[in-house]
Amino acid sequence: MHPPTVALPGWAASPAIARAAIRSNPATPVGRRFLIGMTGPGSPLVPALGEGIDLRTDLPRYRVWRDGKLAGECDDIGALWCDDFVGFVLGCSLSFEDALQRAGLPVRHVDEGKVVPMYRTSIETTPVGPFRGPMVVSMRPYTPAQAARATEICAALPAAHGKLVHAGDPSAIGIADVNRPDEGESTDILPGEIPVFWGCGATPQATAVQARLPLCITHAPGYMLVGDVAIEDVTLI
Repeated sequence: MHPPTVALPGWAASPAIARAAIRSNPATPVGRRFLIGMTGPGSPLVPALGEGIDLRTDLPRYRVWRDGKLAGECDDIGALWCDDFVGFVLGCSLSFEDALQRAGLPVRHVDEGKVVPMYRTSIETTPVGPFRGPMVVSMRPYTPAQAARATEICAALPAAHGKLVHAGDPSAIGIADVNRPDEGESTDILPGEIPVFWGCGATPQATAVQARLPLCITHAPGYMLVGDVAIEDVTLI
């Protein structure tokens, strides 16, 4: 399991606002939700996902946002963690890639040694309090037959974003150039293949920009928390 993470100050993390926002933001209009873990106020620990997991130190790279702008990246946020912080852990599409590979489906960015390409779309997420913004998707290329099989596999893993968001023409979801991702790295799309898009845990970063929180900390795209629980055993909150 490779979930992305968001840490918010207490005033923004009330159950009525922030928790609802995290659930609805990586979502299509049908209201998908991918919240799989949450800390208590001030606590960096997520025992449900593994003994000793500490959100201050256990991600390979973090992004620090101030007033909606990227202030920097680091590999430890112990000095930034506040007594009222609440951490949220979301499901991630990287967690279903093992299932795809076991089924004999290629995962192009893995084969090419790259970070999965990610794109901001024209799909607006459900506004909750100050949280709003575009849905972010990740892409893996497949033939139409492979895409159908991938959809079947991923639909059985709702904690890893589940079924796909879109397959085919990228412009239908507001992506102008599939070869120029907003995050990650471009991957080859071979003759006979189409781009296939899934929800992405980078969506909260887009909403953090819109909310202009004084301080918000997220994972850096492609640098996820690694939990001790198999994705098949994770329960959505």
